[in-house]
Amino acid sequence: MGCDGGTIPKRHELVKGPRKVEKVDKNAELVARWYYCALSQEKLSRPIVACELGRLYNKEAVIEFLLDKSSDKVVEAASHIRSIKNVTELNLTDNPAWNGDKGNTKGDKYNDIQCACFICPVVGLEMNGKHRFCFLRNCGCVFSERALKEVKADVCHKCGVPFQEDDVILLNGNKDDMEKLKKRMEDRRLKNKLGKKSKKCKAAESVSQQDAPEGSPGPSKVKNVNDDLNSSSGEKKQIIFTKGTEAIGSPSTVPGKAASSSTTKRCITEREDKSEAYKSIFTSHSSAKRSKEESSNWITHTAYYF
Repeated sequence: MGCDGGTIPKRHELVKGPRKVEKVDKNAELVARWYYCALSQEKLSRPIVACELGRLYNKEAVIEFLLDKSSDKVVEAASHIRSIKNVTELNLTDNPAWNGDKGNTKGDKYNDIQCACFICPVVGLEMNGKHRFCFLRNCGCVFSERALKEVKADVCHKCGVPFQEDDVILLNGNKDDMEKLKKRMEDRRLKNKLGKKSKKCKAAESVSQQDAPEGSPGPSKVKNVNDDLNSSSGEKKQIIFTKGTEAIGSPSTVPGKAASSSTTKRCITEREDKSEAYKSIFTSHSSAKRSKEESSNWITHTAYYF
């Protein structure tokens, strides 16, 4: 029934205009980013980690994501996490005014969204999304941005570890902050990659230097033996082989060489610096010689016949 009895429809009842853009509740967005894991969408519980882009995760969820290689799902919130080294475990400070999930079990009390379970240890601001918070990559301590600006220092206010400006990462920043952090992350990873390559090159060079000992002589140059034997005089020359030098001809060319070689070639039994037990090992010793009566008329390959 309608349009009878003089009813006049209005324009907004007949013409459908464009749909209004649905506005996201800011409080709900803050709760989702600061109280829930960005990967598993579960409540944040210790141990809590943060990536190089400032997103919060449960450490258990990150480990499961890295171990589950069979799944082909592309998770935008964790696509840049390739190993557990890409995240930092946060050192958070508990809020003494936080009652936990058991504070309002009956539902007859006001649930304060602004109250958070973690606070800044320097200023005391609650980490609920209303204030900007950041953490240090070296130690994982979490502070409010106001604390780092008011109390300027090159050392962590909580544990005393030194840090630089690049080590400060903002938690849950806006789009501009995310772009800066992403560019800084790519530069850092590229620098680490080049550093690893240089270390490998240095290690390879050190190994090659250890294989070749210092001061080792080059290959010895040996003179052709046939040239010495086919000399015009027909005399055989003594060839001396030395490392790093050329082969030397007859002993007459090097005075003192023949004398030294003849003096060094002495019988073991004539050397005074050796003991009798050592001399008895050799067949030239008197104990190894047999008399004519003991020796046989025939000779074997191991005969002691003198």
